[in-house]
This record gives sequence, structure tokens and C-alpha cells, in this order.
Amino acid sequence: MNRLISLRKTALTVATLAAFGAAATAHAQIKVGVSISTTGPAASLGIPEKNTVSLFPAEIAGQKVQYIVLDDASDATQAVKNARKLVSEDKVDLLIGSSITPTSLAMLEVAAETETPMITIAGAARIVEPMDAKRRWVFKTTQHDGQMAAAITQHMSNNGVKTMGFIGFSDAYGEGWWGEVEKVAPARKIKVVANERFARTDTSVTGQVLKMVSANPDAILIAGSGTPAALPQKALRERGYKGKIYQTHGVANSDFLRVCAADCEGTFLPAGPMLVVNQLPDTNPVKKSALTYVNKYNGAFKKESLSTFGGHAWDAAMLLQEAAKTAVPKAKPGTKEFRAALRDSLEGIKNLPASHGIFNMSPTNHQGLDQRSQVMVRIEKGNWKYVP
Repeated sequence: MNRLISLRKTALTVATLAAFGAAATAHAQIKVGVSISTTGPAASLGIPEKNTVSLFPAEIAGQKVQYIVLDDASDATQAVKNARKLVSEDKVDLLIGSSITPTSLAMLEVAAETETPMITIAGAARIVEPMDAKRRWVFKTTQHDGQMAAAITQHMSNNGVKTMGFIGFSDAYGEGWWGEVEKVAPARKIKVVANERFARTDTSVTGQVLKMVSANPDAILIAGSGTPAALPQKALRERGYKGKIYQTHGVANSDFLRVCAADCEGTFLPAGPMLVVNQLPDTNPVKKSALTYVNKYNGAFKKESLSTFGGHAWDAAMLLQEAAKTAVPKAKPGTKEFRAALRDSLEGIKNLPASHGIFNMSPTNHQGLDQRSQVMVRIEKGNWKYVP
């Protein structure tokens, strides 16, 4: 009888250890939590990003990777809920998201609190600047609004613009852009004669546009993203505004062209090289790596859905892939040590070519892109035209 009990205990111990070993092996995979805006005002950004996630590598640095994708509906509160679920329930090693600045700023708090590295695919520099204890956990794949504001005002100056109007989103994206314009416009000897705001969900901007038209600036910059940025542009044209109109890199997708239609003819904007990759000279340092993403995306989805926003998501995967090479040998996925090693490895990335530029990270620079990450583009007959 005692021998039977002993055998049962031994069998139970072996089974328990086997189960524990299987669980440990299963958890050894890298887990990535993705929160993006596939519905709501930023859906035109989030949908190509979600498409792109399906193209992410299934294995990185010898480890299988699981991607858990949630929709934050373009809402900051939902983005926080998503981030907390991904970290506390799904035990992810990395967060990617979100599609827009307000939701990314909200996720930042969760990333810092839980010491989980995060790669944002939103636009504002304030997500990673100034560097502090919270932002040390966050990295960014998009061009800073400051870089793009410099490109826009330089183009304005080169084309005789002396006065400008500004109308931006009434949230962190618009305010971030205004902060950058306020810095660079005076240096180009451009006077801002009108400054207005509108919400992403607004259906009319008549009052703001009337003030803009009354001020009659040489050019107007619309600091919005996705299809909502078409609203003030269409209203300006309806009110007879004849000056130059500039948009930000936040509108670089076909949905914006569709909604804005003929009212966008002649509009200028800075964008990542991949938007016009086939028009770039072969000497462009980003052309080869941008084509890698473009060809892969077009092979899986309709070309009309290709956008720079999907490229930002792709670049997040590129950063993860590069960082994992040095993080995996240091610690086991699913642990606090691995998250810390991944953060450190992201910070040390150098000369990584991706779809929007070449990344060089550092402890004080968690974006890592330089002016090779932008080109000027003009909208002509419903298409993007590279402006050398």
C-alpha cells in the first residue's frame, strides 16, 4: 500500500513538473500588445496599421511572437483600458500604439508605471520629449511635428509666404503643432495672423474659417490628421480662399484624398519617403528599405489602403526585431528583466533602415530620425507628387 502511494506521489510530481515546464515553455514566447484606432475619427490611420500588424514576423531572435491587437476607438480612456489589460492580463513584453497623440500620451502613463517598453506610432514630439523617468520607457517611429514644421515653414519661405494662418485640432496634436510653429515661423520671418482650433468630431468649422479668410494670410496650415483634416480645407475653398494650403504628415493616406477630393488640389505637405517611394531617385538612402515594406503590403492588401501610417507600424516591428537580438540573450521573455533589457536595446539601436527613415536612438533621443525621414509632397489630380 505504501509503495502504491509512493508511486502515485512520484507520478503526480512528474506530471506537475511537466505541466510547469510546458507552461514555462509556452510563456517563453515574446508577447506584443498593440492598441490602435481602427474605429472612431482616427480609423483611416488605424486600419492600415492593423493590416500591417498581420505582416509582422512570427519569429524574432529565435523566439515565437504573439501579437494581441485591440481597438481603442480613437479614445484616450479606452487606450488606457487596453494598455492595462495587455500588461496585467496578457503579460505583454512590449506595447505598440496608439495611432494618435492623445491616446499615446494616455498609454504612456501605463507603460511607465508598469515598466513596460512602448513604441508609439503617433506624431507629437511631446510623447518622447523632454526625456524623463516616464518617457524613458517610450520610443517613437513617426517624424516629430517639429521636424515637419521646419520643413513646411522653409517651403513657405522659399515660395514667398510672409503671413500664415493656423488651424489645428483642439487636442494634444494641434497644440503640439502650434508650439512648433510658434518657434519656427518667426525664424523664417513669417507672421501668424490667425490661430484657430477645431475638434476631430466637428461637422462645421464655419466660424473659424470666416476668421481665417478675413485675415487673408498668404498661406494656411491645417494641423490635423486623417479624414477630419479635410473639413477646414473644404470650408476654406468653399469660402473662396485662394492662398496656399499646407497639411501635416497626418493626412498621408488615400482616405484623406477621397474625402477632400478636388478641394485638396495643390496642397503641400511633408511626408515620409515611403509615400512617394517610386518617385524618389535611387540615391535616396531610404528608398530600398521603404520599398521592402511597400511591396510586402501591396502583395497582401489593396494598394489603395497603403499609407504612411501602416509604415509607422511596420517600423515599430523593425525596431522590436533589432532590439530583440540583444535582449533575448540577456533575459527570458515574460519577465521584468526581459522588459528592461528590451528597453535598453531599443535605446541602443543605430543605423537601422526602415520605411520612414534611418533610426539612431540614444538615451536622450527615443525617436532617432533625422531629415532623411521627410520629403515634400504636392497633391496633384488626386495623387501624391514628390517635390524635389
